[in-house]
Amino acid sequence: MSDMVLVSGGSGGIGGALCVRLAAAGYRPVIGYGANEAAAAALAKTTGGLALALDVHDLSAIQAAFDRLAEEPGILAGVVLAASPAPTIAPLFRHSAEDLESQWAINVSGSVNLLKGAIKRFMRPQKQGWVAGILSEAMGLDGETAKSMGGYIIAKYGLLGLLRVIDAEYAWLNVHHIEPGYTETAMLQAYDDRFLQTLREARPEGRFESPDEVAARIMGLVGLETS
Repeated sequence: MSDMVLVSGGSGGIGGALCVRLAAAGYRPVIGYGANEAAAAALAKTTGGLALALDVHDLSAIQAAFDRLAEEPGILAGVVLAASPAPTIAPLFRHSAEDLESQWAINVSGSVNLLKGAIKRFMRPQKQGWVAGILSEAMGLDGETAKSMGGYIIAKYGLLGLLRVIDAEYAWLNVHHIEPGYTETAMLQAYDDRFLQTLREARPEGRFESPDEVAARIMGLVGLETS
């Protein structure tokens, strides 16, 4: 019987790579997905995981998802918040209300809904567990904040605030975050190709980080075996 780790956005680039690494390390990935059911099901088949529909906007859907998860053997050891819309590339005041609301709904409101169920129902009874949030280098936590990604960055700061609050309120919970830079995922489609090529050429290795490389760093961050 394997411990489970729930990955929201588990059918995406970083989330999918992480699910593969979790399975290799002896954990059962729970592949949370929104629209991409086929990709989640395929990943579940190859990893021995569970594809779980997660409409994080709908509290009744979250309840139904956790009812389904409760039927599975093993404990829920951790949650990775990997779901996020791609950034809209434009100055902040050119972002539409829909753009801003979409970023906030997934990164912050949806993460609150997800963690409320995961922590209260699965982790708090055993007083153990961990949460990892995927933030972004664009936030400028250790440097300069990126331009023309305002809605995305604001939402990621909201997610950071959520992580800090649960860290303060649940002393037994291990809370982590990681800030990847540009990564070779479908999210890069939001950017101009010439801009990306210029950035790649400026890097010593001539490329961006791969999803698997980010996944390996997450595994190390939360203290799980990786190779």
